[in-house]
Amino acid sequence: MGIDNNIIIFDKVSAIYKNGVGIFDISFQLKRGEFIFLMGPTGSGKSTILRSIYMDLKINKGEILYKGNDLSRIRKRQIPKLRRNIGMIFQDYKLLEDRTVYDNVALPLKIAGYKNNLIRDEVFLMLKKVGIEDKYKSLPLKLSGGERQRISIARALVKSPDLILADEPTGNLDPVVADEILDLLEDITTSIGTAVLMSTHNFPLIRPRKKRFIELENGRQIINDI
Repeated sequence: MGIDNNIIIFDKVSAIYKNGVGIFDISFQLKRGEFIFLMGPTGSGKSTILRSIYMDLKINKGEILYKGNDLSRIRKRQIPKLRRNIGMIFQDYKLLEDRTVYDNVALPLKIAGYKNNLIRDEVFLMLKKVGIEDKYKSLPLKLSGGERQRISIARALVKSPDLILADEPTGNLDPVVADEILDLLEDITTSIGTAVLMSTHNFPLIRPRKKRFIELENGRQIINDI
């Protein structure tokens, strides 16, 4: 398989848990700036694929290449560095509820050692892009589900990652807000050039998007295009 314009390549990947479930012989490619959906019911293997890319789970067979590098050859101490170029968005947001919106979005940059003035500029730029710059002093619990997911998106994108892994980011939102969040993800990632791999069980939500999707059932790939 070529790697020229691919940020992720799965080549016959299996990752199996002790109970025998997992993913089996999954193969696909995600190009730079591309947006692909992982679709299937709970337990179909969507999160397992995302976890294996984030190196939160070891694979049993096959090969995962990230920007041409074999993830199985990356040492444990190198994983934090790899993760700096990957943004994560979760269904349940995973925000620090005792910190402000600003502090939540600034956290990845603080961890990376950015200077305070650059952190401020980048955080407010991203808050403006996701439409919640006026909420920067608010605590997440005071905000709606859609606003909290916008914080999560801003936090994931503030470090300009190569790749976004979004695990059911619209799962807790009503259909109108879910559609708005998807529009936002598409618009921002297109402007930045970030690749997105997003899991969802909501086919009606993604059907009008006319993007590639990978359908999973019982850990196996049954459709690899739209």
